[in-house]
Amino acid sequence: MIEMDYSAHYIILSVILFTIGAIGFVVRRNAIVAFMCLEIMLNAVNIAFVALSRRVGNLDGEIAVFFVMVVAAAEAAVGLAIIISVFRNLQSTETTDASQLRL
Repeated sequence: MIEMDYSAHYIILSVILFTIGAIGFVVRRNAIVAFMCLEIMLNAVNIAFVALSRRVGNLDGEIAVFFVMVVAAAEAAVGLAIIISVFRNLQSTETTDASQLRL
């Protein structure tokens, strides 16, 4: 049976997800949506790491993904805590309203 290499499909998926996340991060003004777009971008990089690691044939990509996921979990906890704190003070999650915190 012919064994096919699907790593190019995963790289294309990764590029599409990263592009969607980058556009969403730049365009949207809601902090929660921007935070979710950042997580989409991190997952796109993880998909690319795993696909390229499988193509090369070593485990370095999977190990890097593990560390990226650990950092992303910590970043999610701290980021959501900051967003909740800003929401309690301003009653809004819009990034344009955060300039009022300088007072």
